[in-house]
Amino acid sequence: MKQSGGYMSGMIGIAIFSGSLPATRLAETGFPPLFLTATRAVIAGLLGIALLAALRQKRPGREEALPLGIVAIGVIIGYPLLSACALEHIDAVRCAMWTGLLPLSTALFAVLRNGEHPSPRFWIFSLCGAATVLFYALTQTHGSSLTGDGLMLAAILVCGLGYAEGASLSRRLGGWQVISWALVLALPLMSILALATHPVAWGEIALSAWVALLYVAVFSMMLGFVFWYHGLAVGGIARIGQLQLLQPFGGLALSALILHEALPPLLVGVTCLVLVCVFGAKHAA
Repeated sequence: MKQSGGYMSGMIGIAIFSGSLPATRLAETGFPPLFLTATRAVIAGLLGIALLAALRQKRPGREEALPLGIVAIGVIIGYPLLSACALEHIDAVRCAMWTGLLPLSTALFAVLRNGEHPSPRFWIFSLCGAATVLFYALTQTHGSSLTGDGLMLAAILVCGLGYAEGASLSRRLGGWQVISWALVLALPLMSILALATHPVAWGEIALSAWVALLYVAVFSMMLGFVFWYHGLAVGGIARIGQLQLLQPFGGLALSALILHEALPPLLVGVTCLVLVCVFGAKHAA
């Protein structure tokens, strides 16, 4: 039952995260990347403070300070900023494809930081899924950029670390508590950055950009992590992390629907192969 609950929670988290890149791209039509990264963290941080105060949560101990700092650097500052910068060089469809490497990044950090030991069969399926996504991304050179691709790969690394660290911490503090305390930790810095990088012409920002900003702040930066960290903590970081192989395709579908970006025909076959790898890794883990 625990694992089933972990998969369900993880799937809800992935569904929410699938909208992050298209929403970020839309928000960038009105806000620069640094302001967007800082402001989404500030909004989510204020929400986190309200939740922690309302539910009278005990402050984390000193031993939790470093892991919370790693979570903040990985998923509150690093991934949002790097992916937002990448979106200035490549489109959301290509960015979404790179997120298919997140399961491998998360699993590697689960081994290095948390001592998980998945089976050899798990690694075979995991590597096959990552290789499929990587092969597709490298062969679809239209709209590629060395800078954009490099920024997304860096984003994947720091995000995998933040996921693994946060999931481990969730077993002691709880999923929503981890992301809330990490947001509180980052709030002073992000508030200063938001004030220093705010747009000049507020009146020229479209409503769609404001809605996208609210999505990445409330859903991507807070609610998504509540479900995601709970799923990772309950079902196993490496195992549940494989669900991230599905995130690129949710992102691709939303990019086509919201941003009207083209979807290559080969994508259907790649999606089917990735689904096989996800379910294979699930049973092999």
